[in-house]
Amino acid sequence: MSYKSDIEIAREANKKPIQEIGAKLGISSDDLLPYGHDKAKVSQDFINSVQDREDGKLILVTAINPTPAGEGKTTTTVGLGDGLNRIGKNAMICIREASLGPNFGMKGGAAGGGYAQVVPMEEMNLHFTGDFHAITSAHSLLSAMIDNHIYWGNEQEIDTRRVAWRRVVDMNDRALRQITASLGGVSNGFPREAGFDITVASEVMAILCLANDLKDLEKRLGDIIVAYRRDKTPVYCRDIKAEGAMTVLLKDAMQPNLVQTLENNPAFVHGGPFANIAHGCNSVIATKTALKVADYVVTEAGFGADLGAEKFMNIKCRKAGIAPSAVVLVATVRAMKMNGGVAKADLGAENVDAVKAGCANLGRHIENVKSFGVPVVVAINHFVTDTDDEVQAVKDYCGEHGVEAILSRHWELGSDGSAPLAEKVVEIVEGGSANFSPIYPDEMPLFEKIETIAKRIYRADEVLADNKIRNQLKEWEAAGYGNLPVCMAKTQYSFSTDPTLRGAPTGHSVPVREVRLSAGAGFIVVVCGEIMTMPGLPRKPAAETICLNDAGEIEGLF
Repeated sequence: MSYKSDIEIAREANKKPIQEIGAKLGISSDDLLPYGHDKAKVSQDFINSVQDREDGKLILVTAINPTPAGEGKTTTTVGLGDGLNRIGKNAMICIREASLGPNFGMKGGAAGGGYAQVVPMEEMNLHFTGDFHAITSAHSLLSAMIDNHIYWGNEQEIDTRRVAWRRVVDMNDRALRQITASLGGVSNGFPREAGFDITVASEVMAILCLANDLKDLEKRLGDIIVAYRRDKTPVYCRDIKAEGAMTVLLKDAMQPNLVQTLENNPAFVHGGPFANIAHGCNSVIATKTALKVADYVVTEAGFGADLGAEKFMNIKCRKAGIAPSAVVLVATVRAMKMNGGVAKADLGAENVDAVKAGCANLGRHIENVKSFGVPVVVAINHFVTDTDDEVQAVKDYCGEHGVEAILSRHWELGSDGSAPLAEKVVEIVEGGSANFSPIYPDEMPLFEKIETIAKRIYRADEVLADNKIRNQLKEWEAAGYGNLPVCMAKTQYSFSTDPTLRGAPTGHSVPVREVRLSAGAGFIVVVCGEIMTMPGLPRKPAAETICLNDAGEIEGLF
């Protein structure tokens, strides 16, 4: 049986004017800045006006480690939001914006899938409301002002060997990872080594996603450490006098974007840091606003729970003063089989033994999420090739680990297929069993925070870091940054730093290659193993098959 593609389904959506979607949340048309008919930004005036309201309940959707078989975390997030509305709850979803890098790389576009999608799908996966362009521009402005400051006399006495601010572009481009800048003679400045990260790894992106308002945004931008002097004292963005102009560029980007699901339920899509190289959560301002206008807010954290959920709990919740009432852990029978050793080409054949073998990865994530004091339900994202025995094997395994697994058919049936999951989530939330707490305190030394995550979440035996890295962490502690959380940059495919090591490995080590202080965002980035902050394109990038058809419609976005 053939099924329509995501883009075909999205194209057939019966979208309502965005003013009608805003009205569901009590947002008047005067408080919406429309971008066409089906998307709009929400004004800061409206956000300010709802701050005295009681918060709704926050549900986090996370997943097992991703595999080529697919897990469908965003699809489940959208499906659960629709399901909650279907059973009579006032619910909305909060997800991240898509980066052009993976859209044209390996992943293709993504805003959910099947009959659990957010629309307009094409615009969301391309330029949307221009937020990422604004972030790239603000970041680039600071880059230009640093080099310009050095060129015109270097009043701050920046050591050009210690410029810490890399450039960014929202594209996968491995050729830019390490470059030499300012070649070509005296008029072009002083030659130095530099490099590019992808925009979603920019500290500006992290700051926008963690800031509470424009005033907080400007302060955080000013706190960015851009370079060091010869005496190793830091030079801040505010020393270069760039934070004001950067804030101007980000003024509109700070406002959450309102769109809708295929079932015309409201969704905020705002911010987009990667979870493997950044903190992987949508913006604080979107989430906190949603909690003021909806009784249930469903949000997601990137990649598997070892990355996205860990950072959601230890960074976003800590910084924003929020806490989840329940966690939905997404798994698929296909991914269990792949974790159990089955090749992708053979996933269509029933293999209950492989499902049971692969469930170790799921079990590890269940234990980890429970360690934060939050109740867990497993969502089995249904594929049409799943057999009853395979599904039952996952349910039985979860039962043995003290959680319930619910089969959810939102991809195929929309909210009709996710209603059982929604009912279970409401039951858990109304049970009030959540007792959330991060897994390490602020005052713990930085290296111990890294070890805590490596040993408790990844189940590593040790963290490998040379004296240069350990001494750098101690210097930051002495400078007053010891209370910051740590943001682990690690492969998403494994609990270890080896992307080929599936399942639930133990006895491995976590090598730390580099540490970066993100003083404005308020965390320490810990680069582990071979992870790159500028991805490259695969051998056959998705861009090769993205085009316009004869009707002028976009083809190739998944």
